[in-house]
Amino acid sequence: MVQLSLPQKSKVVTGKTWNKPASKAGWKEFRIYRWNPEDGQNPRIDTYWVERKTCGPMVLDAIIKIKNEIDPTLTFRRSCREGICGSCSMNIDGKNTLACLKAIDDVKGAVKIYPLPHMQVVKDLVPDMKHFYAQLQSIEPWLKTTSPTPPKEWRQSREDREKLDGLYECILCACCSTSCPSYWWNQDRYLGPAALLQAQRWVIDSRDEATGERLDNLEDPFRIYRCHTILNCTKTCPKGLNPAKAIAELKKKMVERRV
Repeated sequence: MVQLSLPQKSKVVTGKTWNKPASKAGWKEFRIYRWNPEDGQNPRIDTYWVERKTCGPMVLDAIIKIKNEIDPTLTFRRSCREGICGSCSMNIDGKNTLACLKAIDDVKGAVKIYPLPHMQVVKDLVPDMKHFYAQLQSIEPWLKTTSPTPPKEWRQSREDREKLDGLYECILCACCSTSCPSYWWNQDRYLGPAALLQAQRWVIDSRDEATGERLDNLEDPFRIYRCHTILNCTKTCPKGLNPAKAIAELKKKMVERRV
């Protein structure tokens, strides 16, 4: 019988408990993934207790409070705190989302916080995004034209502009891509929902003149066709976008240009 085991130093262990109160009334428990590549120790789950009346309503508020007042070694990314930059994307209560948009009251019991799944971890809640950004760059997310540049701006009708709704709002938080099983197993070749949603955004832009070139770039058994329409990407998007629909539209365009 085959026996499988995790590599040494990969098993997640129970860590420290910080700031535990005498009474749990008015307090909230946070279980946070911790890993430091420099100390040679196993990843661990540290438990923190935060008093609700002295903390803001969002999970990010609690994480900032923990770093400022309880444990300054906790490492995470954050910036705008308004759901615009995508920096604080992480897995909270089993779902990829933005910590600044996730209300503490939405989580029953302890709040369990992990980095985005199936990505290399830099430290604690910080994933390595280099590969994700390289995939985005590969679809060339900028306007490509051959016509002479107009003196003021590239004009676009209201109807054509409305076609971009639901696409341009993507903040590249990677919540969708890291929730996709196909991306987990094939991210070396499959571009993933975020990059493909961006690809659709430029393919349908009426000002862009490189549609054929962009579709040629996606014509590969893995780059787009590893999508199996599981819809995890759409369910988890913190901005309410629909990457699965964008990918389906790209596949449709691939078929139409062959007919």
